Amino acid sequence: MIIVGEKINVISKEIGAAMKNRDPKPIVEMAKAQVEGGANYLDINIGPASKDGPQRMEWLVKTVQEAVDVPLSLDTTNLEAMEAGLKAHKGKALINSASGAPDRMHSMLALAGKYEANVIGLTMTEKGIPRDANERMVIAYDIMMAAGEHDVPLENIFLDPLILPISVAQSQAMEGIESVKMFKQLNDPPLKTIVGLSNISNGAPDETKPVLDRAYLVMLVEAGLDAAIMDPLDEGLAEVARSLPQELPARVDELKNETVLSRAVKIFHNEMLYAHSFID
Repeated sequence: MIIVGEKINVISKEIGAAMKNRDPKPIVEMAKAQVEGGANYLDINIGPASKDGPQRMEWLVKTVQEAVDVPLSLDTTNLEAMEAGLKAHKGKALINSASGAPDRMHSMLALAGKYEANVIGLTMTEKGIPRDANERMVIAYDIMMAAGEHDVPLENIFLDPLILPISVAQSQAMEGIESVKMFKQLNDPPLKTIVGLSNISNGAPDETKPVLDRAYLVMLVEAGLDAAIMDPLDEGLAEVARSLPQELPARVDELKNETVLSRAVKIFHNEMLYAHSFID
């Protein structure tokens, strides 16, 4: 499967300061560490970056690509910053992301067509988060149809069902998994799928996050997932990700046989209520 390293993110205190001060050292070190952990792409998240977005994104793309030889996922809602990053990027970038909101959908897909980039289709709209897999499917279809208007080949699209934290939206875990299954039925050949994996454990205690992430990843890959934006510095999680889908049967068996993993599966299936202490 495709691993997209998530650690170059403006919300990190150290990385955010390095972005602001144009200090390459922490960013280069983080980029190299993630590639060593198995990342096939690196996500470069600058947030809205309303002040110096284009300059910041251009500098980051050049800095990271001078240090490592993997393509980048350019993560911002700032359209000018996105285009600056695409102009600076060597090879085929990944746009993160076009949503189902018409303005953002068409503007980001237009850039994907112009720069022949891959693009994440995030299945939410200006109305907010979809309630279930069926609503996500409708948005995914709209994104797929709009891609044709902007000459974006379907093989360049990664559909994202928008994963929500288990601690606040337990019923949504299975909606994410069902969405991945349904997205695969939209087209032949099937479109690629991607998730922000760490969303599922957002807000959970540090000791439970690896269990939730690992169990959910295996369940998603079983449903047909192709890629995950995740932490490749989590050695256990990265080892599982690198083994998928080739070792999927063995990983599914682990979910059944390891106590804490099987509890996580029951939580995702709504057979057990989530509590921060579920691993105890």
